[in-house]
Amino acid sequence: MGRGRACAASEGAEPVGMWRLVRTGARAPPAVAALAAAGAGPGPGGHGGTKGWYEWAAGSPPVHWAEGGLAALQEATGLPCWAAIAGGAALLRTAVTLPLAAQQGRLLAKLENLQPEIKELAQRLRYEVSVRGKQLGWSEKVARSHFARNMRRIVTELYIRDNCHPFKATLLPWVQVPMWVCVSLALRNCSVGALGSEVQEQFSSGGALWFTDLTAPDSTWILPVSLGLVNLLVVEIFASQTKMPVSRIQRLVTNFFRAVSVVMIPIAATVPSSMALYWLSSSLLGLSHNLLLRSPAFRRLCRIPRTPSHSDTPYRDMLAALASKYSFRKQHL
Repeated sequence: MGRGRACAASEGAEPVGMWRLVRTGARAPPAVAALAAAGAGPGPGGHGGTKGWYEWAAGSPPVHWAEGGLAALQEATGLPCWAAIAGGAALLRTAVTLPLAAQQGRLLAKLENLQPEIKELAQRLRYEVSVRGKQLGWSEKVARSHFARNMRRIVTELYIRDNCHPFKATLLPWVQVPMWVCVSLALRNCSVGALGSEVQEQFSSGGALWFTDLTAPDSTWILPVSLGLVNLLVVEIFASQTKMPVSRIQRLVTNFFRAVSVVMIPIAATVPSSMALYWLSSSLLGLSHNLLLRSPAFRRLCRIPRTPSHSDTPYRDMLAALASKYSFRKQHL
């Protein structure tokens, strides 16, 4: 792609693909400069100046890698811009996040299968602490402290034995969120002209259907509203996935993601359609992968252990759970 070549038309550079990378130190276009000025402040590493947080993030190496990956995909397939964006989302979701989601499913299944053993050990430990406390004259506070400390040790040993520490299940968002941000910024750069006017022109005519201009927000709000509905559906499906008692923290997390899904609608209506299209494509792939991971055949293929909450008819049960949940709410409105 010629990463080191300048992409400004005034310098007479020849086109090297749909996305051309800006030469290090090149002057930022007015659109990017305006965004940077809104968040202007000291640069990274203690350097002062006018370089804003957005300009710094948009020019970071991971974002340039995302730009290069998108360019390579479009040049290899010859797809139009909108199809390359959707195809890139599908490729990243399938090649990166789906294996991590399967690994997360294995860990969560192991954790669920551990719960009966943990409950039994907790009952036994509570009895032993109670007996020991009466012998040594422990107060209730001291007895609770001994129980909690020993219970933490026992549970940690079980996690190590079965190689299923809950923290490992958080690997998926630690990978998925930065990847999502980098691709979003790469598309933003393409849409606002940060990679040159020619790339911006290709994006302005590279859309389809009602979003023919990928550099402009979707004035019909079809992409933003679709994004919000898909994200809400993903949250509800995930919330209905477990039959174990839901803790207060889990309820708060679920409500947080519901709020994020709603807030993303007006945000998606103000960004270029290229970004909204990527977000919607990524969410649709996430929804399809979530449904795929509920399939008994696919779970066996991924070696996900069978659990007490496992069902041989997951899709029928999912629809029944959602229907029951929302019909219950409707009756109490």
